Amino acid sequence: MRPTLLAALTLLATGCAGPAEMPTEAPDTMPTDLSNPLLAEWTGPYGGVPAFDAMDLDDLEPALEAGMAAHLAEIDAIAQNPAPPTFENTIVAMERAGKPIERAFTYYGIWSSNLSSPEFREIQGRMAPRLSDYGTQITQNAALFDRVRAVYDARETLGLRPDQVRLVELTYDGFARNGATLDAEAKARYAAIDQRLSELYTAFGNHVLADEEGYVTYLSADQLSGLPASVVAAAAAAAESRGRAGEYAITNTRSSMDPFLTYSDERDLRETVWRTYYSRGDNGDENDNNALITEILALRDERVGLLGYETFAAWRLENRMAQTPERAMDLLLAVWPAAVARVREEVADMQAVADTEGADITIEPWDYRYYAEKVRQERYALDSDEVKQYLQLDRLNEAMFYVAGELFGFAFTPVTDGSVPVFHPDVTVFEVTNRDTGALVGLWYLDPFARPGKRSGAWATTYRSHTTFDGPKTVLASNNSNFVPGAPGEPSLISLDDAETLFHEFGHALHFLASNVAYPGLDGGVRDYTEFQSQLLERWLLTDEVIDRFLVHVDTGERMPAELVEKIRRAGTFNQGFATTEYLASSLIDMKLHTLDDPSEVDPDAFERETLAELGMPSELVMRHRTPHFGHVFSGEGYATGYYGYLWADVLTSDAAEAFAEAPGGFYDAEVAQRLVQYLFAPRNAIDPAEAYRLFRGRDADIAPLMRDRGFPIPAGTE
Repeated sequence: MRPTLLAALTLLATGCAGPAEMPTEAPDTMPTDLSNPLLAEWTGPYGGVPAFDAMDLDDLEPALEAGMAAHLAEIDAIAQNPAPPTFENTIVAMERAGKPIERAFTYYGIWSSNLSSPEFREIQGRMAPRLSDYGTQITQNAALFDRVRAVYDARETLGLRPDQVRLVELTYDGFARNGATLDAEAKARYAAIDQRLSELYTAFGNHVLADEEGYVTYLSADQLSGLPASVVAAAAAAAESRGRAGEYAITNTRSSMDPFLTYSDERDLRETVWRTYYSRGDNGDENDNNALITEILALRDERVGLLGYETFAAWRLENRMAQTPERAMDLLLAVWPAAVARVREEVADMQAVADTEGADITIEPWDYRYYAEKVRQERYALDSDEVKQYLQLDRLNEAMFYVAGELFGFAFTPVTDGSVPVFHPDVTVFEVTNRDTGALVGLWYLDPFARPGKRSGAWATTYRSHTTFDGPKTVLASNNSNFVPGAPGEPSLISLDDAETLFHEFGHALHFLASNVAYPGLDGGVRDYTEFQSQLLERWLLTDEVIDRFLVHVDTGERMPAELVEKIRRAGTFNQGFATTEYLASSLIDMKLHTLDDPSEVDPDAFERETLAELGMPSELVMRHRTPHFGHVFSGEGYATGYYGYLWADVLTSDAAEAFAEAPGGFYDAEVAQRLVQYLFAPRNAIDPAEAYRLFRGRDADIAPLMRDRGFPIPAGTE
């Protein structure tokens, strides 16, 4: 199965879903009727678009069953082809197969991530093991793998282009790393493990979502001390939408928790909100995830053992840029001492402020953001809420379009004629064209606001990726966030951190839109590389061109004052101890859990406490994602032993940013931008990432720019 469809299966079988009457065996027969509307070819403009306005949950389960049956029939026809295996009749045939089920997966992904409901979660729970079994039937199809292996063995003699050779290698790897080389008994056990893991991933994500939806802190008017008007208005709107008009709701999401902890003068309420947020999945009730984590770790370890690997981490990192857990750990631990040392300095500064105020407290985790903001204002005269008045969501969208135009030559125009259906009124759609030629590039969907049933965080995805092997396909890209909307009729204001996240996720969308690959199987990426492009785009948020044009005051329309810009830039490394340490702690726990000799008896809570103590984790903060709600790692496998990848990618980011900074045209230098698109965005996974970076930079990246960016001392021997 091609990597893109494997990735889709992982998402589907691992999304936040739930309960639990799950069949253990596939039915004897499966429907093959492809008339289901969720399987139908997309119609309308732009090469066809998903019929999001016609989604009916009653159609989902039969669509998945029929789509799987049809795809398996296509796969069987490829496997049983009497002609000798060739690139065209095996690899390309696989690339061409499975279109109806891919369309169903698009709708499934919307219900899973953007519109979840108890009814959907029941379906998701039933389908998780079926989807796992479906994937196994393909990756463990011996006749199909024999054909793939024959093409793989002959790949250097077939006259293939380099991208075609890479596609063959990625396809073979997708089979070999997922049990295709095992004997019959081991294959059966491998399949059983995958099926059970799909159930566990579904339950894990569902538990976290239940805690996010189920725990809301309601405030009265006399509990709002310190909160800016924008936060109060958003909390009032959140309460009213939950039937609690006249109250104020702090929801159990980062976008609501973070500003409350930053500004609220009510220390007892800060502790309540902090504990509620960081206890998701860890409340000792029916949604507690600790036992699930232990079973997940044990099954992952057993599964890769069948393939001959010592640990899950060794298996996972083999085909990534880091290559080994040791190399990833070396990077994390190279940065850790400097980050922790900076935390000590930050805590001392905060404690001094608290002591001066006569607070009579010792800084605790629920105080960190609050007193960090006071230090920021004292040291840099920088008020985060003042900055927020210049960060209007609509204007930031315009800023991103400007950057995309300058670097990529893209133009974005809103689609307002109703020709493109959306799945929620919050969603807006933009047509993307080449601004010089007018040629269509694709569509960009934006779903920016938090709501019940929408998974937390921010993410990017595609509903259709670029390919050319069967004629050009229009890209359908999507960005999704969980910002708190403004009060009715008011602009939506977001924090500087949220603005950086917005640019980050737009970087993923540009990666999709810039693709020039021929085959779907090359339109993915290597996890510790694909975050690089998105992290790099964050650097354009505070360029002079963006500030001058788009960062204007919500009330006056005046450009952000030069003195405020200077304060932001001077404070650029402020609180890097907190930001880096909370991230590194999550990455280190992820890596250490997946390098255990025997994880079958691990107590996740105890392991987290003891490991962080051994590392010298400061008590004044916690992991960014505590283990019981670490969805990146335990509601699926996309980031499992891969959370380190953000730092690995940031090494590339800092190094690449210096290439722009050193260029005559700065961050808008045309020659560097051309190399950026040509080597780092357009090829997607058609070129080995390390080689692609060398083509862009002329050398490998090093860690020194990263340390400079964060204001940390550069480790000896790294320059």
